[in-house]
Amino acid sequence: MLRLAAVLVTPDLGGGAPPGVDPGEFSRALAEDTYEIVAGLDLVEPVIVGAGVEGLHDIAWPGTRVVELPHGATLAEVFAALRPYGEQAVVISGDAPDLPPLLIGKLFRELGRSALAVTPAEDGTAVAVAAHLPYPDWATAGLDTPGVVARLRAEAPGPRMVATAPGWHRLRTPADLVRLDPGLEGWDNTRALLSA
Repeated sequence: MLRLAAVLVTPDLGGGAPPGVDPGEFSRALAEDTYEIVAGLDLVEPVIVGAGVEGLHDIAWPGTRVVELPHGATLAEVFAALRPYGEQAVVISGDAPDLPPLLIGKLFRELGRSALAVTPAEDGTAVAVAAHLPYPDWATAGLDTPGVVARLRAEAPGPRMVATAPGWHRLRTPADLVRLDPGLEGWDNTRALLSA
């Protein structure tokens, strides 16, 4: 079974930049660190999806597929763009540079008994959503939808169709930066930018 791990990069990723840090550079650092997480995974194919963001080939390792979609593309449209390349996919928000790879594996494991699996964020949005492809047409909530897990469960045509994995955090505002653990490996680009 071909599994995809796609990092979704949108123009608003720089919203968590602290004062004095360029939002564009911050967005790029977050996206590159999040991509490096998925690029290091075994048994999945990494993908970068730019929804209204160009120049992402520069952060991709050789052979990584970069999919370009228009700004404002829905989560369903992102999954539809991935459909030709795999049977299962997880879409990860590009503002999770310190996401433990194990959580991505847990999402795929949950797909063994559910149509969708979600890693919820502490703010009620989603860090990542995994699904069998093609993506179910009843699922309309996106990564940034407040209360996304409750919304997807309400949309599902039956019980236990939307599973959750352990939650994590996103860096959506400058206040979220306190969630970064300097003791965790990874997030090198974000770390370098914040310490400059």
